[in-house]
Amino acid sequence: MNHLWTPSTAHAAPAVVGTSTTLPRHHYRQQDLLDLAAEIFAEASVSTQDLARFFTRTGVHERFLALPADGYRELDGFAARSRAWIEVATELGERALRELLDEAEVPPAEIAELMTTTVTGIAVPTLDARLMNRLPFSPALKRVPAFGLGCVGGAAGIARVADYLRGHPDELAILLAVELCSLTVQRSDASIANIICAGLFGDGAAGVLIAGAEHPRARGLGPRILDSRSIFFPQTERVMGWDMVDTGFKIVLSADVPTLARTELPGAVDAFLGDWGLARGDIATWVTHPGGPKVMDAIEQGLGLASDALRAARDGLAALGNLSSASVLFLLDAIRRDARPQPGAFGLLMAMGPAFCAELVLLQW
Repeated sequence: MNHLWTPSTAHAAPAVVGTSTTLPRHHYRQQDLLDLAAEIFAEASVSTQDLARFFTRTGVHERFLALPADGYRELDGFAARSRAWIEVATELGERALRELLDEAEVPPAEIAELMTTTVTGIAVPTLDARLMNRLPFSPALKRVPAFGLGCVGGAAGIARVADYLRGHPDELAILLAVELCSLTVQRSDASIANIICAGLFGDGAAGVLIAGAEHPRARGLGPRILDSRSIFFPQTERVMGWDMVDTGFKIVLSADVPTLARTELPGAVDAFLGDWGLARGDIATWVTHPGGPKVMDAIEQGLGLASDALRAARDGLAALGNLSSASVLFLLDAIRRDARPQPGAFGLLMAMGPAFCAELVLLQW
């Protein structure tokens, strides 16, 4: 379907009117985590040399994690991981929401929908329900907890919240991503995938406040959310995800991810932009989930991007690690606060995740 862009199109689109990011209180240099990993993986007979080799290839320099070091030395079993996840995720989620609402000067009762996304922990009642008891949201708040989208969850969450607001253009909605990836590392798993994840992923939470096109706050700096597209790649279930085991979530991560990014994304991006009469050269800002160095290299090569097009994503990876669904929201927050694209400039927010799949979101500042 063609949606050739016009100024009136942008004014009819939902708008991002606030972002927030929150990190756990425990900060580690990558070398500190390498030393800790050597202890944790001792029973799996993973050599320090192998750990160092994979840790240094991640492009990560430091991370913020949910627990102090002793917590990881003692962490084992699904029940213990779940208790830790509920405690820390609720705390981080509350902090992210309070910062988001306070900065925007929006009372919680004015929020019509709250969508939460995570892939690193499960709880019933869900995280959003627990947060209802910590902030004075309306009892009629529509809650949408999403589990399992993985790294694509931030982009997909923005897209789904925007879809809701197109049907409720006078309302406000929030997307909240909370990921505690460090709680999922399996100490007895000596697979390369598990070791890479131990060196790559971090923890954090991010919120996005979005206004329907007819809400007074939609007249701010934005960006506007013009459109989105979901892409599913058939027969790729074992590319990325979890195996559910007695001790929690065991990582599934294929070496095919960079190849899929390089070969499959360009056509999907071109088709999506083409429906709007746009091309890659019209995109001023690439808001791309960082994945890892090889994935970002593959995206740059596949899309023919300039060598600095994903610099902000690489910087975020170095400073925080891969935060799964929250990463692209951290990047959006940084771009809104620091880069401040010119009014009228287009951006493409995108991420990939389990299944294998991708989500593209067309933005305009």
